[in-house]
Amino acid sequence: MSRIKNVLEYLEESAEKFPQKIAFADEEKSITYAQLQKNAKRMACGILKKTLPRTPVAVLGEKSVETVTAFLACVYAGCFYVPMNPLHPGTRREAIWEKMGFPLILAEEKCGALIPSGAKEAQVAMIEKLTDATEKTDEILLKSVRSRHADTDPLYVMFTSGSTGTPKGIAVSHRSVIDFMEEFTNLFGIGSEEVIGNQAPFDFDVSVKDIYSTLKAGATMQIIPKKLFSFPSMLIDYLIGREVTVLIWAVSALCILSTLNAFDYKVPERIRKVLFSGEAMPVKQLNVWKRHLPEAMFVNLYGPTEITCNCTYYILEKGLYEKEVLPIGNAFPNERVFLLSESQNLITLPQETGEICVSGTALSLGYYNDAEATAKAFVQNPLNKSYLEPAYRTGDLAYYDQEGRLCFVGRKDFQIKHQGHRIELSEIENVMLTVPGLNRAVCIYNRLTEKIYGFYQGEALSSDIRVLLRGKLPSYMVPHKCVQVENFILNENGKIDRKKLQEKYF
Repeated sequence: MSRIKNVLEYLEESAEKFPQKIAFADEEKSITYAQLQKNAKRMACGILKKTLPRTPVAVLGEKSVETVTAFLACVYAGCFYVPMNPLHPGTRREAIWEKMGFPLILAEEKCGALIPSGAKEAQVAMIEKLTDATEKTDEILLKSVRSRHADTDPLYVMFTSGSTGTPKGIAVSHRSVIDFMEEFTNLFGIGSEEVIGNQAPFDFDVSVKDIYSTLKAGATMQIIPKKLFSFPSMLIDYLIGREVTVLIWAVSALCILSTLNAFDYKVPERIRKVLFSGEAMPVKQLNVWKRHLPEAMFVNLYGPTEITCNCTYYILEKGLYEKEVLPIGNAFPNERVFLLSESQNLITLPQETGEICVSGTALSLGYYNDAEATAKAFVQNPLNKSYLEPAYRTGDLAYYDQEGRLCFVGRKDFQIKHQGHRIELSEIENVMLTVPGLNRAVCIYNRLTEKIYGFYQGEALSSDIRVLLRGKLPSYMVPHKCVQVENFILNENGKIDRKKLQEKYF
C-alpha cells in the first residue's frame, strides 16, 4: 500500500468499506460515509467556482454535519479550512477573516447574520446551496486538483483563543495530521466499532482527533450539543442514547459530570476509552470517573495546537490513582520531546524542571501570515548545530519522574517571583486539591498587590484550606486569600478562564 498523502484517503477508504454506515450525526441529522463523500465533492466544485486551490476558506457554522462536510469539501477543492465559531464575538471573527487575507466564507444559512460586514457577495457561499442536488460534480476537475496536492499543503488553520490582541492562526499540514492519526488510533485501539462523542468546538484542535479518528477508523462520531454541558443528567442520557464508547474531551468537560455527581443519576456504561487534555486533571475527579467506569482505558494527553494535537501520552493502570501528580507520560512515536534548561542545555535527570520542546513531523507550519511570531516560537533546535531541525518551544515547564515520565509543572507564564522566591502556582493548586471537600482549584498572582489568590470549587471552608496549606507549604506559598466560586467560568475550549477570574476579583 502506498503512503497516505491526503486525509481524504481516510474518508475514501471508509466510504468504500462502510458506504451505508453513519459517519457523523448531530442532534437533528446524520450522514453516511457514501453521502458524506458525495456531498463534499459536490460542494468542492462549488467552492472552486469562487476560489483557487491552496487558498484558505473560512467556514462559519455550528457544530453540525453540514460543517464537517464543509471542512472536507474545502480539502477536495485543494484548499484549507479555517473554522470560525459563531459563538465568538463578531470582532474576533472579523480579526480572523482579516488575518487570513479576506478569503471566501463558507457559511450555514442560520449563521448568515454573523458573516463579517465587509464581505461582498463574491466572497460568500452558503453551505446548503452548494450541496443542493442541482450542483454537479466535476470529477475531472477534482482529479486535476488532487494531482497537484503535496502532503505539506495546509489542511486547516486554527486560531488560539482567550488572549488579548490579534489572534494567532496555527497552520497544520496534511502530513502532520496523518503522522499523528496513524499513531493515535493504533495506540488506543480506536476501530470501526467505536462511537466517538465529540465535545470540543470545531475551532479547537481536540476536535481534530474526533473527526480524523472517525474517518480513519470508519467509526461514527456523535456531535454533542454544547447546551447539554449545562445539564449533566441530559448529557448522560445523550451519551447513553447515542451509545457513545469513546470520549476525547477537555478536562473541564469531564469535571462537569464528576463534580456535579452526575453518575449518581446514571452511568454511561458503554464508554470504554476516556482521553483527556487541556489542563491538569484533578486526581479526585479522575478517580470519580475511574470508580464508575472501572474497565475503561484512561489516557492523559498533552500538547499544544502548534505541534498537531498532542505530543505525549500516559495510559493509566486500572484501579484508582493514588498519587498526587499525574504524569503527561512519554512522547508519541515519531515525535521528539525534550526539556531545555534556562541555559539551553538538555535536561535528562529526574526532578529538574525545564521547558518542553518538540521537534519532528508533528510540528505545524507556524503562524499564518505572522513571520515574527513564528520565528520566535519555532526555532532551530539549540542542541543541533549540524543541520536544519526546527523545534517548537511550548512555554510549558515539566520534569522527569523516577520512571522517566514527563510531569507537567505549568506555564512559564504561571511561574512567579514572590518574596524573593521562584514559585510554581501549579504546586499550590496540587496541594489545595488534597483538601477534603475541595473539587477544583486555580491560583492566580496579582502582580499589582503582589499577593497570591487561591480560587476553589467545593464545600471546604477558606479558613480550613489555609490551615492545611500552612502545614504543607512554606509560608510564602500560602495564598493571601482563598476564594470559593460556585462554578468556574470556562473559555470556549473548555479550560478555566483565568482572565475572567482576574477581571471579577482583582
